[in-house]
Amino acid sequence: MAFGGNPVFANNKNFSDKPPVPQAPQGYAAQGYGQTGYATPPPVYTPEQLQGMYNQPPASNAQMGRMTYDDVLMKTLGTLGLVVVGAAVGWVFPILLLPGMIVGLVLGLVNAFKKEPSKALILAYALFQGFFLGALSGVLEARFSGIVFQAVLGTLIVFGLTLALYKSGKFRATPKMTRFFMIALGGYAIFSLVNIGLVMFAGMASPWGARGIMVFGIPLGVIIGIFAVGLATYSLILDFTSIEQGVKNGLPAKYSWSAAFGLTVTLIWLYVEILRILALLRGNN
Repeated sequence: MAFGGNPVFANNKNFSDKPPVPQAPQGYAAQGYGQTGYATPPPVYTPEQLQGMYNQPPASNAQMGRMTYDDVLMKTLGTLGLVVVGAAVGWVFPILLLPGMIVGLVLGLVNAFKKEPSKALILAYALFQGFFLGALSGVLEARFSGIVFQAVLGTLIVFGLTLALYKSGKFRATPKMTRFFMIALGGYAIFSLVNIGLVMFAGMASPWGARGIMVFGIPLGVIIGIFAVGLATYSLILDFTSIEQGVKNGLPAKYSWSAAFGLTVTLIWLYVEILRILALLRGNN
């Protein structure tokens, strides 16, 4: 999911848990064995051959062209690697901040609403988001030394803890929590759009807009940011759930790109929120 879970896994109607109905060989079902008197008789196997065939391991998901955890991992590492490459370019050329943000947002929405995953569009999203992240990180690092390392470390810690809790079964997505997540995500999106409008058109002194307003001595952006980190964490749970269901249901391997896209979006979101919280806290000191 672009913001937590890929709907393609839940809504895909081209795949079913029911195995396909086996069809009889054409020579027997269509023509009927012995109908012409010249049909090839079925092969005869010895008991040892039959036992050997029975003892063979079943074909894996990878051998059948289906989605696997390894495939998702490799594709996710590929998209994140491209984000890093783009970030290195954006770090050197801060002018790419705005183009990277706008193009990355458009590509993110296109990928989120596409029914079929597009490798090219997903990789393009990763590259442009890298431009944006690199430019933003470079600007903030110049002002607050060490902030990028802290944000990266914080992102890895949240990801690792969330994955560990999910694998242990202690943190799972529920319908009630998912409904709350969607409502909260909508509210957060509206706040973010309004805040961007305030920064661009209201002439607010703070570059953070309404996030820079102090509430009980704490920047509003810190409170909003902590809330957003919680949303991103639950988004990771939805991503993990989508991947697990996709593998269990035997989705085609191409949907590994959807899973990689969902994880990449969530990790970028998580990093930006942590980076912004740190910048607000250090700027307030």
